[in-house]
Amino acid sequence: MIQQGTIATKFSAFSEQWRPKVIASLNGQELKVVKVQGVFPWHLHEDCEEMFLVWKGRFRVEFRDHVVEMGPGDYIVVPRGVQHRTAADDEAEVMIFEPAEVRNTGNVVDDTFTAPQGVRV
Repeated sequence: MIQQGTIATKFSAFSEQWRPKVIASLNGQELKVVKVQGVFPWHLHEDCEEMFLVWKGRFRVEFRDHVVEMGPGDYIVVPRGVQHRTAADDEAEVMIFEPAEVRNTGNVVDDTFTAPQGVRV
C-alpha cells in the first residue's frame, strides 16, 4: 500500500494535544504527529529508542541532568532506557519515529497522558 500526504494537512486534521496520530508505517516503525503544550510525565522506554523532530514551534526534551531546547527542523533521538519528559510552553507540532508497539508514556500508565495506540489521521 502506498502511503503519502502532506505533513501540514495531517497536523491540521486534529486539535487535541498529547495524542499522537500515525501518518505512516514502515518496517515495524510508525511515523506519528502530535501537538503538545505543557509538560509530559517522566518516563522511559526500556526496549527502544524514539526520535522527535520539531515541525513547528519550540519543544524541549528534559533529562534528569540536562535539557535540550529545539525549534523547527531540530531532532533528537532518546536512547532506550533513558528517563525523560517532553514539554512546550506554547503549542508545538512534533513528529515522532518509533516502533509501532510503543506506548507514548513508556513504562508509566497515566490517566491523562497515556494515549490510545494506532490512531491514524
